[in-house]
Amino acid sequence: MLKREEAQRTGVYLLLGEDDAAIGSGANCYIGEADVVATRLRQHVKDKEFWDRVVIITSKDTNLTKSHGRYLEARLIDLAKRAARVTVVNGTDATLSKLPEADASDMEYFISQLQIVLPVLGVNAIRVRPTVVAASHDPQVSPLFRLRLPKTGVDASAQQIDGEFTMLEGSIVVPAWVATGSALSTQRSYEKYRVRHQALIADGSIVLENGIGLVTRDVVFPSPSTAGAVASGRSCNGRIEWVSTEGTTFGVWESRGVG
Repeated sequence: MLKREEAQRTGVYLLLGEDDAAIGSGANCYIGEADVVATRLRQHVKDKEFWDRVVIITSKDTNLTKSHGRYLEARLIDLAKRAARVTVVNGTDATLSKLPEADASDMEYFISQLQIVLPVLGVNAIRVRPTVVAASHDPQVSPLFRLRLPKTGVDASAQQIDGEFTMLEGSIVVPAWVATGSALSTQRSYEKYRVRHQALIADGSIVLENGIGLVTRDVVFPSPSTAGAVASGRSCNGRIEWVSTEGTTFGVWESRGVG
């Protein structure tokens, strides 16, 4: 890849590596810019060990300058933090480079295209979620589903938005994930749920108040079962246990092909 002509240009790049302790989709992400991307990536092979994937962002010609690169870097870091789908491991926030109005407009259009293209490639780092209110009449948004466990006080709400199962801000979940299992495979699964729960507490997505966990923002999960497990503190069949106000389970709703 580094031998390709595109890698010899000015551009921005995303380093990605899986990590169960990371927020959102369970990945760490570093966003940077360079005059020659290939040269910088050779350095990162030595000084950043977490990554096993990289996305290089450049132009089909040589129109991107150093200032453009710094602008894109700062904007992408901001979007990645707002989206909260990955853990951004940049030590400091990048300063937004001042560009002429026309150049800034061009870069914003560039970013809008990235928000379309990157998810197609399976990279959701800057995919900012639509708000539930704005998307309430969107056919890509499911009914509201709830998971209630009176004994533990769990009362979580979720929707499938744009194909992603999303636990909603204000949900009440367990304050700690302490379940154990006898089988080794069960122990491994439970450990992943525990790590995910702890990561959400660490980044402020879950705040502990009066013996409960309060979800402070919409959180995307890879499946309704993972969301249910993190919320309830035990294994969960999300297709059955998430139920709409009409009494329809998520599995039944999904099988109708509504989403």
